[in-house]
Amino acid sequence: MTELREITFAPVDVETLAEVEGRVAVFITADGKMSPGARRLNRLTKGAVARAVESERWEKLAEGDVLSLAYPAGMLADGVDLVRLERRAEAGVARKAGAGLARVAGTAELTVLAESQRHAEEIALGLALRGYGFDARKSQKADPLGAAVFMCTKPDEVAAAAAPLMAVASGVVFTRDLVNEPANVLDTVEFADRLLALRDLGVEVQVLEEAEMRELGMGALLAVGEGSECPSKVVIMRWNGGVDGVAPLALIGKGVVFDTGGISLKPAAGMETMTMDMGGAGVVSGVMRTLALRKAKANVVGLVGIVENMPDSKAMRPGDVVTSMKGDTIEINNTDAEGRLVLCDVMWYAQEHIKPAAMIDLATLTGAAIVALGHDNAAVYSNDDTLCANFLKAAAAEQEGAWRMPMGQPYADLLKSPIADVKNSGGRPAGSITACEFLRRFVQNGMPWIHLDIAGVAHVPRDLTLSPKGATGWGVMSLNRLIAEQFESA
Repeated sequence: MTELREITFAPVDVETLAEVEGRVAVFITADGKMSPGARRLNRLTKGAVARAVESERWEKLAEGDVLSLAYPAGMLADGVDLVRLERRAEAGVARKAGAGLARVAGTAELTVLAESQRHAEEIALGLALRGYGFDARKSQKADPLGAAVFMCTKPDEVAAAAAPLMAVASGVVFTRDLVNEPANVLDTVEFADRLLALRDLGVEVQVLEEAEMRELGMGALLAVGEGSECPSKVVIMRWNGGVDGVAPLALIGKGVVFDTGGISLKPAAGMETMTMDMGGAGVVSGVMRTLALRKAKANVVGLVGIVENMPDSKAMRPGDVVTSMKGDTIEINNTDAEGRLVLCDVMWYAQEHIKPAAMIDLATLTGAAIVALGHDNAAVYSNDDTLCANFLKAAAAEQEGAWRMPMGQPYADLLKSPIADVKNSGGRPAGSITACEFLRRFVQNGMPWIHLDIAGVAHVPRDLTLSPKGATGWGVMSLNRLIAEQFESA
């Protein structure tokens, strides 16, 4: 797993600043008001800090942006980074400031004069998340990330506030690594093995193999993997941190380690990105890691269906009819609409064997979600207004884009089949909605449920505030907050 930057918290000691190596960062308000640390840096640099904050460049900075002074006279440091930030900035802006420092610092050691800055722990989270880079498959590795020391007026309090956020960062990075891995490395066996390693953190992990799935009647999920040499698996991760006997929240993830489209083969252009088609399972895995690291007082079960969708003489064909664990028969009219076949069986298993209080599934399910919402929002569907509102509130607080979408019988009607109970694709119109309506058939009466189509947000083609282009880890922070606010015991 990619290592996070080591971040520690220490008392403020301005007398050592002249001898600090690497980079030194300080926060200054828009009007140029300086903290004691900033004034000390100004004296050491013979007024360079004051000149910088009086400059036209400083005036043009947005809150959270950074202005750097290279090789300052009077100091050993390679640079002094001036961050435009109000002392009581909101958490999201504080994270942006930390991310800005990560971009400027690169791999250098960093001393951050946080002093009495509000949300210093959020600055640390932004620094940790934006410092991520995936080079596991490169022959030449980047230099290790230098340590960061936050000088704070109350370092113990800030460290305590930062600890659960660093657990979140570790979960996000775990997800990013899984999603970024190529499919010849992260095949179904390797994916399951990495989740088995969560046992070291106290997570109970069980793996269902193909023979067990056949006994359970998981004909939909198994059909997806028939064309692959890699065995299909279902991994069940249990975190029992809450009150005994309290029904858990179930998180369910689509884990298609590579999706060719099967017999309904995808176009060659862009198919290499289909290594990310296990993004939903990656998010579930990252949430489970986060909960274990921060010892969450909640009962949560993560279930992921891990398969590979390949064309082969044994692969499912358009026109085939398969039988789900529920017993519904499904006409396959598009083998590239495979994720819902994986999810429907895992969802039914969760309800029959886990008996959850609520259920949330995540999947890089449809290109239609990207057409509708781009790369800025996940498509959110739900049968429960309260659960959905609580999730959307959590996502907004974490600044992870999410937008509720409609459902209804006219969309479900597009899935009617002349030869089976349902067909697996309703065609191009409303493609993300009809995919949701397919899944809705496998939600039992009275079960609060959210479906998250994360096709547009799991892996993006541009740099974001808290992540470089590629895997984002979207959803780990939002689901962790939802669990903390709605499912944890006191």
